[in-house]
Amino acid sequence: MSVDSFNNGKPHAGTNHLFIILLILLFSLWTVTGMAQGTGNSSSFTARLINIKAPVSETFRYQATLKNSSPEDIRYALDAKAPEGWRIKFKVSGKQVTSLQMESGKSESINIEVHPAYGAKPAKYDVPIYAMGKDTLSLGLEAVVEGAYELELTTPTGKLSGEVTEGNSKQVNLKVTNTGSLALSDISMSSKTPPKWEATFSPSTIERLDPGKSTDVVATVTVPEKTLPGDYVNRFTAKTSETNSEAAYRMTVTTSLLSGWIGVLVILIAVGLVYLLIRKFGRR
Repeated sequence: MSVDSFNNGKPHAGTNHLFIILLILLFSLWTVTGMAQGTGNSSSFTARLINIKAPVSETFRYQATLKNSSPEDIRYALDAKAPEGWRIKFKVSGKQVTSLQMESGKSESINIEVHPAYGAKPAKYDVPIYAMGKDTLSLGLEAVVEGAYELELTTPTGKLSGEVTEGNSKQVNLKVTNTGSLALSDISMSSKTPPKWEATFSPSTIERLDPGKSTDVVATVTVPEKTLPGDYVNRFTAKTSETNSEAAYRMTVTTSLLSGWIGVLVILIAVGLVYLLIRKFGRR
């Protein structure tokens, strides 16, 4: 091989390499451009806030936007995979819906309401939401359940009324229940009674009550003598530094049998005296 032929071949090889590099660059630019256009024209399901923190007793509310960027109208069915016992509602313009008819290029605002299960423990829960049409759009929501302090005071039977004789005492059985998701401590019992009445509790303080648990408390109510018959309201309260609960107990006061007989005797004596006076002075 001559030197001239070697030199003549070298420029041709460099040109070929340059041509291949240019093709690769052009193909890369075309691919990136195509991907950007595809992303801009694809439908979307988004939310401004995807993570909300609230007590278990409250409703988690999310504001989502569904956009149909396809060239045709699509009907989207709305669905969710929530934890067991949780309830999900979709609302558009204040009305509950399960699907949406979306025109091409249109967007729709959707209110998503997430209701946690009763007694859900404090934790972060994933709530995937789906809009299913010709393609499936997903939206990953998160609900962070905070612990809640809740207390209920009632009677074991739910009956909040009873009878007592004036001058006597009556024991009222109460039931204190922790209806929240966090433990309660130092629950104190107190009362608001009619004037001169007295009420004591056994126990007067509950050291600790775990979620879902109950304990019994006995309230002893003492009614003073000569209390007029009728209905009286006693208000019992169970209280902690975080929460409290009140029960209004209606107590009907009756007179004792002895008091009744004494009253009858007094009436008979008065009638007898009137009779004697009439006979004595009537003859004159």
